[in-house]
Amino acid sequence: MTRFVDVRNMVRWAAAQGPEQIMAGMVGYLEDDFRRWPTFDKTPRVASHTPFGVLELMPTSDYETYGFKYVNGHPSNPARGYQTVTAFGVLADVHNGYPTFLSEMTLLTAFRTAATSAMAAKYLAPRGARTMAMIGSGSQAEFQALAMRAVLGIDTLRIWDTDPLAMDKAVRNLTPLGFQVTVASSAGDAVRGAEVITTCTADKAFATVLSDADVRPGVHLNAIGGDCPGKTELEAAILDRADVFVEFTPQTRIEGEIQHQPADFAVTELWEVVTGARPGRTGAEQITLFDSVGFAIEDFSALRYLRDAVDGTDFFEEIDLVAAPDDPKDLFGLVMSPLPV
Repeated sequence: MTRFVDVRNMVRWAAAQGPEQIMAGMVGYLEDDFRRWPTFDKTPRVASHTPFGVLELMPTSDYETYGFKYVNGHPSNPARGYQTVTAFGVLADVHNGYPTFLSEMTLLTAFRTAATSAMAAKYLAPRGARTMAMIGSGSQAEFQALAMRAVLGIDTLRIWDTDPLAMDKAVRNLTPLGFQVTVASSAGDAVRGAEVITTCTADKAFATVLSDADVRPGVHLNAIGGDCPGKTELEAAILDRADVFVEFTPQTRIEGEIQHQPADFAVTELWEVVTGARPGRTGAEQITLFDSVGFAIEDFSALRYLRDAVDGTDFFEEIDLVAAPDDPKDLFGLVMSPLPV
């Protein structure tokens, strides 16, 4: 039998655990897997681009457990009443190939994305950071705020979005959670006084959401909206001033902010910072940039965390996903002798 966490149980689990506590716990699993990053099987995501959006498979394995996520990205979906991103994920036993764990990942990806941002900020943000600018107030905004509070202590938010309703939604959700929220008049206004700047916008375009002139020395940039070819958020000059950190370089060169840069543009993979092999933040005036596109190992960590967290609870069910005839060589026998209904 395969354990399965559907949307209903994911919502029940998240409500019982608390989103902030979930992401704090997930950071630990992410760090564990980043520390053993070289041991994973790694490949850029397999993407199918269409006029409507992109559909992707994100696989990885630590040679004991195999995992993958199916995820889409359709920026025009909200206008049609659909989510921009939906996903599900699977863990399987490498030794026999059987799927052992299946979960919805629309919500879990939201947790995972924010937890990864917070983990990176733990190593790259200036010490004592308390204010974050959030450029883009869509479905990821609240998760980012809670994860950054859990890890850094962020308590003040300056938000900006081209959609006033999105900003209203963010204020409505975040203020009761104890954040001081200011609605800015522009992206440049939002970043004033912020030690951490997160950009998370949905338009699939080469965009300048944040200008170089608005980025002062000493800040940490968390750029998570540029996540496919043809989509960026930052003025390219920002990258020339910043120390750039990425997840898996071959994938980020295709999809991230550095897709504009030459092939020899210098970057540091975040796992090297987590293990201490290379430095993260080294000075008060340094601009650090986490050019995050999302990588399969992060989904693997999130699925492991969820699997372990729901063990011994009623937040999952078991489904009969794998045909198992008495004689492994006689699959046809199941058809001729169907199981009782």
